[in-house]
Amino acid sequence: GSGLASSAALEVAFTELLNHVFDLKLSRRDVAEISFSAENEEAGIPCGRLDQYGVAFGGIIKIDCRPPYGVEELPFRDLAFAIVDSGIRHSTGDIHPKRQAEINAGLKTLMESASVPEHVKRRLGYRFDQPRWGDLGEEELEDYLSILNENSRKRILFTLRMHKLTMVALKVLRFERVRENDLTSILDEGALRRIRRASSGEINYVVLGEIMNAQHALLRDLYDVSLPEIERICEAALNAGAYGAKLSGAGMGGSIIALVRDREVGEKVIEECVSAGARNGWFSEIGEGVRVEKTTKI
Repeated sequence: GSGLASSAALEVAFTELLNHVFDLKLSRRDVAEISFSAENEEAGIPCGRLDQYGVAFGGIIKIDCRPPYGVEELPFRDLAFAIVDSGIRHSTGDIHPKRQAEINAGLKTLMESASVPEHVKRRLGYRFDQPRWGDLGEEELEDYLSILNENSRKRILFTLRMHKLTMVALKVLRFERVRENDLTSILDEGALRRIRRASSGEINYVVLGEIMNAQHALLRDLYDVSLPEIERICEAALNAGAYGAKLSGAGMGGSIIALVRDREVGEKVIEECVSAGARNGWFSEIGEGVRVEKTTKI
């Protein structure tokens, strides 16, 4: 319930243990997919693939959430984080199904509405995992979102805007050029000012941090999974020097992840977050994913 993929870590570690002991010759992708099936199908938790694939591959990855579920390993690895446990427990199984159902209800209304053009419907669908979200612009749907109930409208707007933020973050993580209009279309003026003031050595981190802040705002305002206690901890992280901070996991508690410059800043962020009500925290850098460690007998 802390939003740090502990169940996925256990599943991936056990699957890799079987892979090693029985010489199954499973790839990292195989290990991730088997682990996902264990949680999603056997345990009945309506999770996505992010946790299992992230644990298996390590590094920074982009996952295609449609078959064949491709994985892109991104080159930007020099990242450091303060991970803070709010101490508030939640159940992924209680949160994800509700939000998915709200998206599905909105999609059903759009698909069955005579006012929505067929060329738009072809990129939608009846389930949250069917639309081609990357091919849909908010401006295409804005005239039709008014026919939805408030929750469904907010959840669909959340998905569209979160996707747009993520696409810009991917440019940074691929060391691609990020243009001014990429940022002005997704960030507020305060964030843009902070980016303009950033030094050349820090600008990528500042951009990523501001994207994290914007993503957290969407989780709070359009996905309704933040809490006042979480907001206080995020604010404390930013005041202590974090580039950005956001919820990790399903929300309604769990952990906050903050992007920081180095261990010194990370430790300060953790200290201030604990003072703001968090239970504890850890400094973390990018890991290598699942691995077999062998001990040497003496």
